[in-house]
Order: sequence, then C-alpha cells, then structure tokens
Amino acid sequence: MPQPRAPRLPTRIWNQLHVRTIFDGTVKAVRDRGLDHAVEREKNLKPLLKLVNLIKSEPSKSLPLSLIKESLELPFRPIHFIRKYPSIFQEFLPAGILPHVRLTPQTLHLDADKQLLHQTDRFKQQLADRLLKLLMITRCHKIPLRLVEHLKWDLGLPHNYVHSVIPEFPDYFRVVDDFLELVCWSNELAVSVLEKNGKGKKELVFPVHFSTGFEMDSKYEKWLKEWQKLPYVSPYENVSHLFSPSSDESDRWVVGVLHEILHVFVGKKGEKDSLLMIGDWLGLRSRFKRALLQHPGIFYVSSKIGTYTVVLREGYKRGSLIEDHPVMNLRNQYVHLMNSVKEDDGKMSKVVQGKVSVNESDTKGIEGNGREEEGDESGGEESEEDKCDVEDAGGELVGDEKEERSQRGSGKIGGNRRGREFGKGKLDVDKPSRDSGRERLTGKLTWKSGEKNASGISKRIQVRGEHKDFGSMKQRSRSSRSSERSLTSKKARVL
Repeated sequence: MPQPRAPRLPTRIWNQLHVRTIFDGTVKAVRDRGLDHAVEREKNLKPLLKLVNLIKSEPSKSLPLSLIKESLELPFRPIHFIRKYPSIFQEFLPAGILPHVRLTPQTLHLDADKQLLHQTDRFKQQLADRLLKLLMITRCHKIPLRLVEHLKWDLGLPHNYVHSVIPEFPDYFRVVDDFLELVCWSNELAVSVLEKNGKGKKELVFPVHFSTGFEMDSKYEKWLKEWQKLPYVSPYENVSHLFSPSSDESDRWVVGVLHEILHVFVGKKGEKDSLLMIGDWLGLRSRFKRALLQHPGIFYVSSKIGTYTVVLREGYKRGSLIEDHPVMNLRNQYVHLMNSVKEDDGKMSKVVQGKVSVNESDTKGIEGNGREEEGDESGGEESEEDKCDVEDAGGELVGDEKEERSQRGSGKIGGNRRGREFGKGKLDVDKPSRDSGRERLTGKLTWKSGEKNASGISKRIQVRGEHKDFGSMKQRSRSSRSSERSLTSKKARVL
C-alpha cells in the first residue's frame, strides 16, 4: 500500500507551534446574490438529466408517463415537470397506448455531444486525475463506491464510470470489494491548488472575499490576520494526529482539505451533506462543520434550492464560474435549453426561468386518457370571443335607447339617466375581478342587471309621460267647458 509524503516539519516543531486556540466567537453570514444565482440557475438540472438518461436507455427512446415516478424518486409529479420544460421533453400518444414522453431533437443533439465528450482521452485523463487526488487526500487511500456514486455529479463522472474509466487506468486505482483503492502515489498530483498558485511565495494565504454588507468584528479581523500567518500544511499530508482538534493549526489544515476537495469538484461547489459524508469517512465531520461556520470569506453556504450548497468563493467572479470546464459548459447548454421556449416559427427563444408558463390548453387531455387537468395555472383572463359578445350586447342596448328617445320625444332626462346606468354596467364588466375564474359569470350578470335597469327606466319614463298627457287632457277639457259656458252666457244675453 503506498504511503503519503511525510510531514515537512518534525512533530516537536508542530507541538511548539500549538500556542493559539480556535476563534470562539460567532460570525454572521451575509447573503451573496451572485453566488445564490449560480446555485439557483442549476435548479432541477440534476433530476432533469436523470430523466433524460432514463428515457435514452429505453430501446424505443420513449417512456410511458406512468413508469417515470416508479423509476425515479422525484419530489413532484412527473407530468408537471415534463410540461414545464417543453424544449427538453415531448409528449405524444401512440396508437392504442398510454401517453408517452420522448426527447426533443435539441436534447438528442446535446446528448450526442456529451457522448463524444465522454469518449475523448482528455476527458478521461482529467477524470482520472480528480479521482486520484481525492484518493490521496483520504487517510486510508480508499473510498467506498457508494460514496463515489454519491459524489458522481460533483466529480463530473459518467453514468458507467466503473466500466468505462476505471479499467483504463490500472496504474492509478482499482476496485476491490466495493472500494476504490489507490494503486500508485503521484507526487506530481499531490500538490494543492494553493501551493501551485503561491509557488515562490514565503507565506501561503487563503484568498478571502466577503459578501457586500458584511460587517467584520475587530476581534474576528485580528484573529483572521494571525490565522493567515500560520504555516500552511498540505491537505495531502496526514497530520490530523499532530494537532489538537481545538487548535488554529488543526483548523487551518482542515480548511485546506475542504479547499482542495472543492477544487476537485468540477463546479467548485457541492452539497453540504456530500461534504459531510466525506468528512465522516475522513473522521473530520465536526471540524468540517466548524470550518464552514468560521470562514465565510472562503466558503459560502447557499440555501436557494431547498438544500445547503457550499460554494468556493475564489472559484467564482460576479456569479460566474472562472474556470472553463467542458462538463460545466455542457451543463450550461442544458440550462439554456431549459430556459428556452419554442415559438410558432420553430425557433428557440430564451426566457427568464419562472416567468413563462407552459400553455396547458394544448396539453390538456393527454394525462388520464383525455381528462382535463384541474387547477390550470393560466391567468384565467377573458377570451376575445367573450369580449366581443359583451361589446355586441352593449351595442344593442345603445340602439334600443336611441329608438326610445326618438319615439317618446321626452328622452332628454331619461336618456341621461340611462347613460349613467349603462356606463355603470360597462365599468362593472371591464373592471377585472380578483377571481379570474368568475369573471365571465360576473360580466353576464352585470349585463342582465343593466338590461333590467334600462327596461325599468323606460317603463318609468312611459308612466311619467302618460301622467303628463293625462294632465294636459284635463286642462284641455276644463278650458273647453269654460269656453262653452261663456258662449251659452253670451247667447242668453243676446236672446
């Protein structure tokens, strides 16, 4: 079994250096929008690629919707996930068969690029180097395959890495009893990133970047300056037994181990649970937790996607990954395709994630043998046909009022009142209600009430008109009677 390099300094010197204790204060974390965006933009990418691999593994390159939830443990309904990304998945109904899903041509094109990448010698060599560095960091120089499987996403491993990559590097590692064991130590690769970047410098200092708005306590600032002046110990040297767990020297070495592991990851970030699993295997779980809390300028912990993600700050600039890696470039292409929608002319246009909803009117009836989905997420706005019907109804009311005005001749006052009532009814229809599902019903009821009001007004106008005519008839009859009396009196005088 190969042995790691011996410590650079004797044990007695390390014991003399143990004169300080670890910082016992609390450091308040501040959110970083750029790093949160870097984590959030890959939301749902991991389960999406799992579903893509599952569909691609089928002989027919398609999969029934009913089998997706049984094959993958998704935290949501598969049908909603598929319809959320129409540029990745495509639903179809084979003749006499249950609804199926297949990959779009754009997804198949990206998958073909991924297969070509996995077959290149450069990709395999970089992958072997990452696995070898991780094995040399461990104190027993072996890792259980279940842990490697859990880190497969962070390391950028292909689906069948056990058969496609490991056998091609027999001088690096081998699989024995469900463990990946180190075969040969590499002095060339047993150099940390900090040592490589600080070559020729007297003191190796960890790059520290705090979030905007971070208020550093004077006590913490003083401790951090002294902590940076301590000797740097390579993470490939097993010196855990030389330090007290509560010493600053131990903390600095543990930070170096975490720093190197995150550099081994292709995305310079990883889930906190994954790092703690590595800490369990190394016997450093509690020290990993303390290092993440005490060094917010080196590690950033984001909680944007429902889990805690540890991001190496120096690996990002303004929320973007600095290092150009082929695996991350391919994942960015998938993210771009996820955030794109297909227009009518067949072109793909990029949209902001979460701002565009899938048109479920085209997909209704596919799930459940044609049954409609409940709880449609569309806005529930009025259709153009309903608006046209409302406008037509309003036109008929206006025409009726004009006829009433021309026929009765006394429609000035009544017309003004009818206009006010009609305007009120129209405003009730045009005004959007809070409940979009009842908007049409509200419009119809409003128009009916408007018609009733208009008919009621016309009836009142008719009654008022009849009263006016009846009074004038009475005056006419009285005047005729008085004229007749005057004539009779004149005749009597003449006689």
